[in-house]
Amino acid sequence: MTRTRQLRALWVAPAFLAVVVLGCGAAGAADKTKVDQATKQVEQGAKQIGSGSVGPGVKQTAKGIGKTVVEGAKFSGENIKEFFRKTF
Repeated sequence: MTRTRQLRALWVAPAFLAVVVLGCGAAGAADKTKVDQATKQVEQGAKQIGSGSVGPGVKQTAKGIGKTVVEGAKFSGENIKEFFRKTF
């Protein structure tokens, strides 16, 4: 391994950790209830599909999945942030 590659490998982990920690700062408004609401939206869309309303059901399910991913990431980021705050 060349010297440049060794130095690069030495800085990858701390740089990644810094990006994660800084990214968690934007998740200040994360809340478990938002994740639950988004999950219920997916459930309601699936029920619409099951009752025959395929078009609106798929649309609502897709929106709910997107919201679940976003809110879940915010919630996870907030938990990671709290973990590092308590640990260090």
